[in-house]
Formats: sequence, structure tokens, C-alpha cells
Amino acid sequence: MTFPRITDSHCHLDFPDFDEDRDEVIARAVASGVHRMVTICTKLHQEPQVRAIVEAHDPVFYAAGLHPMSVGKAAEVTVDQLVALARHPKFVGIGETGLDYHYTAETAEAQQASLRVHITAAQETGLPLIIHARAADDDMARILTEGFREKPYACVMHCFSSSAELARAALDCGFYLSMSGIAAFPKSADLREIFAAAPLDRILLETDSPYLAPPPHRGRRNEPGYTRHTAEVGAKAFGLTLEEFAAATEANFDRLFAKAAAWRAPT
Repeated sequence: MTFPRITDSHCHLDFPDFDEDRDEVIARAVASGVHRMVTICTKLHQEPQVRAIVEAHDPVFYAAGLHPMSVGKAAEVTVDQLVALARHPKFVGIGETGLDYHYTAETAEAQQASLRVHITAAQETGLPLIIHARAADDDMARILTEGFREKPYACVMHCFSSSAELARAALDCGFYLSMSGIAAFPKSADLREIFAAAPLDRILLETDSPYLAPPPHRGRRNEPGYTRHTAEVGAKAFGLTLEEFAAATEANFDRLFAKAAAWRAPT
């Protein structure tokens, strides 16, 4: 069976969940049409391990930053560190960064400072910012918008599952919304409506694997090859065929992650 080409714009291939079969997981993804994956490093001391995965697998690219839930626990990240990492030919994004007040509200002020560091790095490198947002919509919209007004930058709201108001604030800045397995859950009709109301040219696909597996794999380990299931749900939300929706999200990824789109494997 032939599947349309799609990209998993956000996964975590370095996580221990994949230690036993990482190569097989990547191969399965490619076999299911997922020809590119962006694996996300959430703490900079893990960057060498993430880079090693990327350098061993042509379809895999990476981004790095300090996850907001690790602020105050892991070492702070500097603009200079992120700019230096951006010199790698397969380093294609800044983050994930953002705000999470659901589990870690006690570090809200430090999270905001960290977010601003990542915004500056995105502005300096021209690479897209990758945002994690949970239970912090007002501060998130304010900080992202303030930074954009100071100096425009590109951004994707990863695993978007926030309010229509935050979606609108992001879209007003020209940012992208990424559709994860959450959008495929049966009870996510309201979220699918938010996506369907957005411009088609601002939608990406992702798994956030090993988390948030879409049906029919919900409750089990997620992996990049399952991006196709979310793509099928997204196509229905937009009233498109799977092939049409896949082509649109591919064009969107290429536009936002231009460095990944331009990369060619050494011969």
C-alpha cells in the first residue's frame, strides 16, 4: 500500500521508550509515508545523544531548548548556546520552550524569562520557535505577541490544544498550529473546530511521540509512523482527501522549516 508523504514535525526519539527498537521505529515511519521527523531535545545536556540519532538517520532532524517543566531543575539555556547549536546542518528549530502552569506554576516567572531567551534565539537564527503551552494562555499570547512586535520571528504552537483565543493570537502573528493525536481523540470535536477554522496553510502534523497516540493506538506507545492517523482526521476536518491534506501540510512544513526542506543527504 502506498501512503502520501507526510512529516512528523515533533517527536522525542531520544526518550528511553525507544531504546529497544529506535531504528525499527524510524524504518516503520518511513514505510508508512512519514519521510521526515523532527526530534526534540528538551534539555541541552542531552543534545549530544539527540544529535547522534540525527546523524545516524537521514530522515531525522532536530531542535533543542529547555522544556518549561524543566525550568528550575535543569541548567538554564542561553541565546549563545542555541545560536551555536544552530550551526549544525540538521538543527532546524528552537525549543521546545513555552509556559506550563498546569504542573509547574510555581516557576512561572522563570519560565517566562526562559521563553524570552528562546524567542531571542529564534529572532537571531531565523529558525522557527517551537512552543509548548498549557494552562497559560494569557501570558503566552502576551509574550509571543510582544516579542513578534519587537522583531518578527517564525513559530509553531506544538501539539496545539489550547483555546480559540490563543489560536487566533498565534495566527495573527503568522504562526502555525500543529495537530497531534489529541485532535484525533473522539472527545476533541471542539479542538478540531479550532483547527478547521484556521487557514489550511498554517497547519502542521506531529505525534509528540512517545506520548498521545491517536486511535487506534490510544493508550499505547506513540511513534512517528502514527502521524498518518492524525492526518486522516485532519483531512476530514478540512473536507479534503488525505492526499490533499498531506500535500498542504508538507508545503507548510517546507515553508516553516526551510532549513530541513533544503537539506540534502551527503552523497
